[in-house]
Amino acid sequence: MKNKVLLVFMCSMSGVYGQQKDSIVPQNTNYLDEIVVTGTKTFKRKTQSPVMVTLLDSKDLSNLQVCNLSEGLKFQPGLRVETDCQTCNYTQLRMNGLAGGYSQILINGRPIFSPLMGLYGMEQLPVNMIERIEVVRGGGSSLYGSSAIGGTVNVITKVPKKNAFELNSTYYNIKGNSPDFNLNANTTLVNEAENAGISLFLSHRNRDFYDANGDNFSEIPKINNNSFGINFFVLPSENQKIEGSISHLNEYRFGGEMVTEPAYLTQQSEERNHKIWLGSLDYQINFEDKKNTLIAYTAWQNTNRNHYTGVFPDDPIAIEKHLLQPPYGISNTQTLQGGLQWNHKINSFFNGTNVLTLGTEYISDNVFDEIKAYQYVVDQHTKDFGGFFQSDWEITPELDLLSGIRLDHHNLVEHVIVSPRLALLYKLKDNTQFRFSFGTGFRAPQAFDTDLHIAFAGGGVSRVIYDPDLKEERSESFSASINYDKATSNWVAGFTLEGFYTHLKKAFVLQNIGTDAFGEVFEKQNGPDAFVKGATLELRANYNRKIQIETGFTLQSSVYDQPVSYIEGVSPTAEFLRTPNQYGFGVLTFTPNSRWNFNLNYVFTGVMKVAHFAGAPNQNTDEMVITPHFSELNTKIGYVITSKKFGLNFEMYGGIKNIFDQYQSDFDIGKNRDSNYVYSPALPRTVFAGLKIFQ
Repeated sequence: MKNKVLLVFMCSMSGVYGQQKDSIVPQNTNYLDEIVVTGTKTFKRKTQSPVMVTLLDSKDLSNLQVCNLSEGLKFQPGLRVETDCQTCNYTQLRMNGLAGGYSQILINGRPIFSPLMGLYGMEQLPVNMIERIEVVRGGGSSLYGSSAIGGTVNVITKVPKKNAFELNSTYYNIKGNSPDFNLNANTTLVNEAENAGISLFLSHRNRDFYDANGDNFSEIPKINNNSFGINFFVLPSENQKIEGSISHLNEYRFGGEMVTEPAYLTQQSEERNHKIWLGSLDYQINFEDKKNTLIAYTAWQNTNRNHYTGVFPDDPIAIEKHLLQPPYGISNTQTLQGGLQWNHKINSFFNGTNVLTLGTEYISDNVFDEIKAYQYVVDQHTKDFGGFFQSDWEITPELDLLSGIRLDHHNLVEHVIVSPRLALLYKLKDNTQFRFSFGTGFRAPQAFDTDLHIAFAGGGVSRVIYDPDLKEERSESFSASINYDKATSNWVAGFTLEGFYTHLKKAFVLQNIGTDAFGEVFEKQNGPDAFVKGATLELRANYNRKIQIETGFTLQSSVYDQPVSYIEGVSPTAEFLRTPNQYGFGVLTFTPNSRWNFNLNYVFTGVMKVAHFAGAPNQNTDEMVITPHFSELNTKIGYVITSKKFGLNFEMYGGIKNIFDQYQSDFDIGKNRDSNYVYSPALPRTVFAGLKIFQ
């Protein structure tokens, strides 16, 4: 009786989380109505969740041939992943037009993705550790606390379901010059009683430099990444579950002058050596009355980073000083979370049902980053004690009201932050859902990922400092959507149209306050209010589980209510930088039979405004630049051979990323380049081939 104990456990949860009414629905709709947890902090089907949740599972990630979290997120509606440094290639996620610091990335529902991890972590999390990705856009996810203004991304790691094994090897070649080799392995084991299991993943990646303009300075850095992790579960009884995970990410990254000398002897370079540990432990008990559930959880991460960021000087005195004290640095972040969550179901609540959720959690984030040569140090310990209450009231089978409130006591904020939340779901028959949500959020005056990036500009380095009077940033967010799907026995098609609006109060801005002996200095200040609004349209269709089309397109604007000065001597602008008003994606998957599979996908990035600082030989003035738009087309084809003798499947696959080589053509050259002047897709034309062995 396969997965008997797991099934009993899930059934006991349904007594608390809400039972689904029986209905005769074509099998094709199953992929549209999967169970999600991120929207309400309880398990619900997508169509039953008052908060809209979008999904990307491991099969989708495999079809798209992505090798890490960063590459996968760009195939979600309303999301855009950008590369923000020509030297180190740190990445940033934008949700609904808001920068990375406004979004919260969770690992198994826990906010342990620290500010330092935020710089490179999306590239460091290998795809084979991910079971699925759940995305909630907008401030409706405020139950997750600080920084969830733009939305929440929940990365759910692989859990053991059955005995299985997979080995996947891929070779990439960037423009015929730079190799990139990936090797991933997974195995899962479940005992005969099916009340305990373990899953393991291993990942290795080795990528060489890529130089786009022939100046012997890389536009894509060298990477050597080795990662491993373990997930496990134990069911002590039919109504109890213990689940845990531990992962280690070890990455060496080097970009800049492409030589074999030590970093401090190069003309310009960034060197990063990360050692990251992530862990979590959850205990859940479903009481026998099937009305109450208690969850206790803890999670932690520790990141140690040794790094170098420097330009070799020209002046003899400066050279001597550089050699005596090269700009090496050390970084460490420690994040610890612990919490309790109680769910209680009321079967008769004003003629409906209600699931009440009450919880409390504590998050500690300790950040230390220092480069003595630049007299630069960030030493910050943030502590947030939060409590939340939520009511998920099914008023009628067609109408669901989700209301909640969160209280946060943050040590960098003078008063308790109160964040109310409201979401309404109305179901019109079985195929249409209308949703409305309102939520508030805040960002504490603390260090965020981009603040910890030391950039090159004007022959020096730029750093971020903080206004001593910096106050928290507050937000109000609204969204409304319609979701429609029409199904028959052979096909299903549908669309989602969402409008969103966010008001940022006392928005954080970076003000250029001049230069010092080392380069440009930017101060984080409270600026004017800002407004982000727009609409996202999703279209989808599936024919007989053989042909599937998914698309998403966002049209939006992000502006301050007063112009902001980014560059001295250049006219202020009210527009958000690096934020296109149009972006989207499309995916076509064709699986004619169990052997062949084809995938064609597309990413569109519209024009945007970016700052370009002088210093490089090809750039004599500071200016604002309007970038061109980009259309990135990728393809993959795979063929599976089954060996009954060995009980294994062998998939051979290959393809091309960025077929038409839509890539930036005006990078700065030489050691005095503006490293933040980068805006194109992450890769130029890249071919790949691979072999996957699996059960």
